[in-house]
Parts: sequence; C-alpha cells; structure tokens
Amino acid sequence: MKIKLEQKKVLSVIKNSLAEDIGEGDITTENVIPPTVKVVAKIVSREEGIICGLPIVKEVFKQLDKKCKWRAKVSDGDKVKPNTVVAIVEGSARAVLTGERVALNFLQHLSGIATSTKKYVDLSRGKFDIYDTRKTHPGLRYLERYAVVCGGGKNHRDGLDDMVLIKDNHLLVCMHKKLPVEEILVQMKNRLDYTTNIEIECTNNRELKLALKMKPDVIMLDNMSYDQLKKAVTLIREKLPKTLIEVSGKIDESKIKKLLNLDIDYVSIGRITHSPKDVDFSLEIVG
Repeated sequence: MKIKLEQKKVLSVIKNSLAEDIGEGDITTENVIPPTVKVVAKIVSREEGIICGLPIVKEVFKQLDKKCKWRAKVSDGDKVKPNTVVAIVEGSARAVLTGERVALNFLQHLSGIATSTKKYVDLSRGKFDIYDTRKTHPGLRYLERYAVVCGGGKNHRDGLDDMVLIKDNHLLVCMHKKLPVEEILVQMKNRLDYTTNIEIECTNNRELKLALKMKPDVIMLDNMSYDQLKKAVTLIREKLPKTLIEVSGKIDESKIKKLLNLDIDYVSIGRITHSPKDVDFSLEIVG
C-alpha cells in the first residue's frame, strides 16, 4: 500500500519515543555487548493481522545505526499469517537490542489499529465508509491515522482547525448561558460557508431540528437507538438530500450489521484507535 508518510512528523515521534525509552543510555546492552558486534535479526508475526508500521520500524533502527541494512518482506496494508517473517534487520547488535522494544511497540500498536479497522471495513460491505475520530493517543495521532488508512478506513478531521463540528457540549454551553444559539450558528455559517465544511452532532430530536434548519454539510447522529436512527435518516434524506449522514457512538460489530439497513454515508468509530488489540510480533536474533 503506497501511502506517503511525512518524514519530519515520523522522525519527531520516533526521536521522542527513543529518548523516553533509552534515557541516559541502555546500561544493560552497553555493558554486555561489545560495540563492534554485528547481528542479523528477523521480525516475526505471532498472529494473523494487517501489517502497519514497517517504515517506522526501519527508521527506529536507522536512528541508532545509520549503516544498518533493512529488508521488508511484506508491505503496510498486507494481511499476514502467524509466524510470517515481515522484515530482516542487519547491523550493530547494540542498535538492534536497544531499538527492539520501541520498534515492536510501534509495529504491534499500528498493526492492531489497521487490523481493527479492516474488520469494520469488511463488516460494512461497501455500504458506507469507516472513519476514525480524534480519540487517539497524545502525540501519536499522525501515525494512528495512517494505520486506519492502511486498514482500509478513512480519516475524519485531523484537529480542531480542520473543520467546524458543533457538538452537544457546544449547544449545552449556549443553552446554560442563554446564548442565542440559532443566531450564532447562522452568523457562523455565513462567515465560513465557503471556506470549510460544517458538521452538527445530534443526540436527540431537538438538536436534529436545529441541524435541519442550518443545512450543514454533514449531520452526525450520535448515540441514538436504531429506531431513532431510522427515523432521523428518513427525515434528513427527505429534507436535506445532499447532506451527508454520519453515525457514531459505541459502535461495535452487532451495531454495524444493523446499520447496513440504513441509507448513511459513513460511520466513525473511536475504538479502532483508542482501544485496538495489538498484533503480537517478536524480534529474533538469527546470526
């Protein structure tokens, strides 16, 4: 899968991760292994999954040994079976041993996200797209969003500056402080209508009525029951046929299957980034 990663962003995360793990130095490796020793190691998948993170793993070892040799046996986005050799690294024994944990942490976590995403993409059967959310781990959003794409998903807004998304708490602040919410939203739309997408989150009928008045680019139906969703989707399609419909809120496999019966555009799932099951990998010295 050809997805171009921005080197500057990748290096920033890697350098911070290595600094966190190494601290003042790997006192075990530096006192056991002579600096001239070279090794060959293979990275092996211990279970089935979607690979993601090989370019990051390569860069981890390159940061510790610029002369190390790297051979990827598969590509990010590929599905692998248990006991598949996914890459071979050859170079300084100290670099390989010191970088092992950080490298595998990236690989297992990002592969877990890609694997989780692919599961939901397959369940959607092409009826709607699977999107991530901002429920990512601090400092890792760029790589976690990359993993979602490797799993066949799509990226929602990157950050708060990416688009307007009016959530329930925005509306609650306006309500509690007696702010003229409809007037505020109309003024906002007039200012931003041609510069950015506008999305409104709806958790009940009152918020949906407000959204229908605003005619946003996207309406998010959040944490609604299936019956509520069915009625809301029908109403949106009738009133605003060009508006995209997003569904979110505690999405799991059983809920995805029910959503196949609704005319929606995409489903956003926080769990694919905030709590995926890691894919198990090991690094083995072979020479």
